[in-house]
Amino acid sequence: MAIERPALALPAVLACFLAFGCTEPGPEQSPTSPADLDSALPATPGLAPNSSTASPPGRGAPTLSGRTPSSTTTAEPEPTDWRYDRPDNHGLDPEALQAFHSALADSQIHASVIVKDGYIVDEYYGPGYDETSLFELNSCTKSFTGALIGVALEEGLIDSISDPIAKYFPPVARAEGEYWQRITVEHLLTHSSGLDWEGSGTSWQEWRGSDNWTDFILNRTIGGEPGLRFNYSTMGVHLLTAAFEEASGRALDDYGREHIFEPLGMRSAHWGKGPDGVTDGGNGLTMNVHDAAKFGQLFLNGGSWDGRQLIPAAWIAKSTSVQAPDTRRPSQYGYQWWIREFAGYNTYLAQGHGGQVIFVVPELGLVTVFTSSYGGESSAPFPYFEDYVLAALV
Repeated sequence: MAIERPALALPAVLACFLAFGCTEPGPEQSPTSPADLDSALPATPGLAPNSSTASPPGRGAPTLSGRTPSSTTTAEPEPTDWRYDRPDNHGLDPEALQAFHSALADSQIHASVIVKDGYIVDEYYGPGYDETSLFELNSCTKSFTGALIGVALEEGLIDSISDPIAKYFPPVARAEGEYWQRITVEHLLTHSSGLDWEGSGTSWQEWRGSDNWTDFILNRTIGGEPGLRFNYSTMGVHLLTAAFEEASGRALDDYGREHIFEPLGMRSAHWGKGPDGVTDGGNGLTMNVHDAAKFGQLFLNGGSWDGRQLIPAAWIAKSTSVQAPDTRRPSQYGYQWWIREFAGYNTYLAQGHGGQVIFVVPELGLVTVFTSSYGGESSAPFPYFEDYVLAALV
């Protein structure tokens, strides 16, 4: 059964879930907050420069993905186009995915894409959305920032993650309090800098409403010795971004375009900035679900895309391994990626406020993206992923 595309699509309209004055757009409300402390891939996975399986929509027998695989193509697709195939060709039960779509129709999930073995095998779009609709990724942005820090290390723009952040951003040296001088790049990557958690109360709103986000951060108190305690902080990631831009002389959004967006053909990607002119490295990315899935596939590929090593493979491995262990919560943390188990499968994920998630399951060669509008319920897509997507495996 084909997915019927909605008559009303918003190809150029931002699906804006939350205003800047909202609660911290990270995943604190679920797997991280104190309140919730309870592969064999194609040679060029995700690309189809000469693939005989890719074809434009509307040809042959439709599939659950809403796309139609064909033995021939009418024209050679661009090198960054996704390939499409039937889910049952990749170990997913089409009937189970149909039940998945039925469940999504009663949810606040607006779009979902499943990529298996480098092929899009399933897509869902709620009324008014399609593959070109733009979504705020919120704290999924942090995973992009973390990836680019790895590139900066490879290029020598940052010497070591053990370096004090003051080495790259001198204003830190003038901040009051003894702990500021001890914060390292790694502390900011793992949310263990000691910066107060700003996900509740008025501090998030005050920060986002301030004239200079970086100055606001430097006027805050460090609550304890850096490196001792995980305390999720978008402010910390913004400080890391400011340090990168100061040290490199490059805007992070431009750096991301050079090293990720353009090589992957992520033409929908847009990265906002704060009022201080610093790229919003903790929260500011907008893109469509196809491009978000490319980022997940890039990590699944070990940082390689179309024969180019875009992100160091060693950095991918470190980023998606536990770097900030904490037995108080079900999800662990690497370098700007969450790590946890779903249905017995080791999974890492980029997660953003309101239910924006990029799941990557290396053992299965699986990437799944959800965009949602769940307010503070950042983990709302988790049951759909575990109970429907993973349950569809045959």
